[in-house]
Amino acid sequence: MTKLSYQLYSARNFPPLSAIFEKLGKAGYGEVEGFGGIYAELDEAGLKSLRADLDKNGLVMATGHFSPDFLDGNVEKSLQIAKILGMDSIYAPHLMPDQRPTDAAGWLAFGKRLQEMSKPYKDAGYEFGWHNHDFEFVKLSDGSLPIERIFEGAPGITWEADIAWVVRGGADPYAWVEKLGDRISAVHVKDIAPAGEATDEGGWADVGHGTIGWAKLLPVVKAKTKAKHFVVEHDNPNDIDRNITRSIASFKTY
Repeated sequence: MTKLSYQLYSARNFPPLSAIFEKLGKAGYGEVEGFGGIYAELDEAGLKSLRADLDKNGLVMATGHFSPDFLDGNVEKSLQIAKILGMDSIYAPHLMPDQRPTDAAGWLAFGKRLQEMSKPYKDAGYEFGWHNHDFEFVKLSDGSLPIERIFEGAPGITWEADIAWVVRGGADPYAWVEKLGDRISAVHVKDIAPAGEATDEGGWADVGHGTIGWAKLLPVVKAKTKAKHFVVEHDNPNDIDRNITRSIASFKTY
């Protein structure tokens, strides 16, 4: 069975992390995905303590999110974090609205920036890629999409495909798995609640309890991509125990 990972951003409102690691280990997860808020400010001792807590619960932080600016400006620190925590893949996850290009040329330039940014990380042996949200699937004035321009400008990076955000962007996940499957190295496994439901949770749902047909989609993703990490995420769960246990229970049936 595929080792299932858990994006720790999902648990940001349920400290302490040590308790989350214990819950994840007991539930059967083998991996976690980190984000900058967890480790960006930690010194070497803090990183080693975090690693020891993961090890104690049988978890590996195989993948991590780092902001583009941090990856650009803190190469040695980023590499130290990845090495100590045991990562094999690094993903730039997001651009704030005021940082997003507004036309095709701007997105192409951003792709070229990611391509250049990836070099020291790829040279050190890490997978390096981009993680999407919905804004990459909103048409630009020339009819193209930011996601197309990003990967045109960065032919050497991979894609951590957040399927639920693809859907929220109005796109067909099957079409994009077909189109860019050879670029997909990791997948976010998350779900969208039926319209009008779970409004207190941003309209998200536990895996298998929403509208994305994962039972049909996941085998296609596995067949059409080189994805080696499958990461459960819920952007705003109000019950962390429910999200952890129900999501992995659903995943095990696929």
